[in-house]
Amino acid sequence: MTSLLDLFAVPPSLLALGEPTHGESAFLQIRNEVFLSLAEHGYRSIALESDRAAGLIADDFVQGSAAVPLDRALAEGFSHGFGAAPANRDLLLRMREWNTGRPAAERLTFHGFDAPLELEGAPSPRRHLVRVCEFLDLDRSAIDDLVGDEAHWSDPAAIWEPGRSIGGSADAQRLRVIADDLLTELYLQAPRRPEGWQAAFVHAMSAVAVLRYHAAAAAPLTQEARFARLAGVRDALMAENLLAIRSMEAHRGPTVVFAHNTHLQRQMSTMTMAGTDLSWAGAGAIVSSLLGDRYAVIVGSLGASPALGIEAPALSTYEGRLQQDTGLPRYVRASDIEPAERRTHDYRYFPLDDATVAHADAVLHIPTGIDAATLAERILALPGVEQVVASQENGSPEGAWGDRFFHVGADRRQPFATIVEHDVPGFDEASQLDRPDVFRLNLDLGRAEFERLFGFPPKDFEEHRHEFDFARLDTVVPHPGYALYGFASIVMPGPHLLPEVDQLLAVAHARAVDRHERAVRRAAGQQE
Repeated sequence: MTSLLDLFAVPPSLLALGEPTHGESAFLQIRNEVFLSLAEHGYRSIALESDRAAGLIADDFVQGSAAVPLDRALAEGFSHGFGAAPANRDLLLRMREWNTGRPAAERLTFHGFDAPLELEGAPSPRRHLVRVCEFLDLDRSAIDDLVGDEAHWSDPAAIWEPGRSIGGSADAQRLRVIADDLLTELYLQAPRRPEGWQAAFVHAMSAVAVLRYHAAAAAPLTQEARFARLAGVRDALMAENLLAIRSMEAHRGPTVVFAHNTHLQRQMSTMTMAGTDLSWAGAGAIVSSLLGDRYAVIVGSLGASPALGIEAPALSTYEGRLQQDTGLPRYVRASDIEPAERRTHDYRYFPLDDATVAHADAVLHIPTGIDAATLAERILALPGVEQVVASQENGSPEGAWGDRFFHVGADRRQPFATIVEHDVPGFDEASQLDRPDVFRLNLDLGRAEFERLFGFPPKDFEEHRHEFDFARLDTVVPHPGYALYGFASIVMPGPHLLPEVDQLLAVAHARAVDRHERAVRRAAGQQE
């Protein structure tokens, strides 16, 4: 793939990389490669569409804190369930590895830039205000009294019924004053309390954000106008966080921001609800208007997604035209993209349209996400390949049902490739295949290719086992169970890795063809 920086005469200080839908891992996997590549060119931070306060925990892990293990960083360091994405695990680990032994100026920082809320609801500001009080050694009793029952704040009906929102109450108004006063006190105490100040400030701003959102929910507007207002307020809070992050990071280097296209696009966001056209400024529109050409946006485009059930696009659409010439991900300058039809929008995927392309700097198009079945089709396209799928009917153990085994010829004793989706307790658990939608490609490469890849022969694998993270995506590693026999494996190879996958498949397939042909010759000799 072309480097993102090849698209710009001057690297932007805030480089936005968008995805057109949540749930397609290929975008996150490519994002990881992009960010670590850009780190080599001076980018020092990444901001994700996740709660900013929660991101402090994830960053503690990235900075090497022994107090925050990986499991906690994933469970508490992300909002909206994003910590469950395998690619986000990899992102944190790779950032932590990069940071090891580096000076502060070169270390990578993780940020969330979302507010601590969902569009459909928001919690109370209690935990954020309490954190600030603890930092400042102030009494919290007034906050507890004013917050009261958490259920009044988290009531989902309050977002759609102004009369049920607590945002306009006297207690909520008083809490907004307290939050503002705490911000003032934080600045007053900054010279005396520099350690931990930045985290306390993030929590104070998170409390303010929650209270602003509840106040917007209490406004007496029609349902349609309320939706647009709340969407706009959330994006405004995101923009405020992005600008604050850039202010923090400006002296260290540029920042990558990754989120849904709708939060990063320069043009206004629009939606039709109950026959009413709604419009609001997204975070990208706000930030772009303030940063000018220091902000650049590459919007994501997707052909098909087996994981989400999204079929290939019609050739007349933007997406269809973008994948006519290649089956691999690629960047295309927006100015080089000809007008095309808009793909049908079904809320799983937000398609490219004239405005999105016109206001973007470039498009990252991914022709298809990769799942186990898609990868199997690629293997079956090789000459003479047959597939066996483990099942109850063919006597396979239950723990292996659905796993795929690929052979050349009638010999079923030694597959040259397998695709597995299950751990084998007590034997093969290092790849963490029991995570949702995770699979692994295994390849019989033989001694010579194995040694070329890893720098040591298969017989020495155990001496090197500790060097590998077998659960990392997009990485060719020795097979955790069969490396001694020359097997390698890749967990969830993304579409950008397909050329390397094809090269390794060719090696494994050629070995299988050679074994089959030798077996045929032996059988013919015995008959003679």
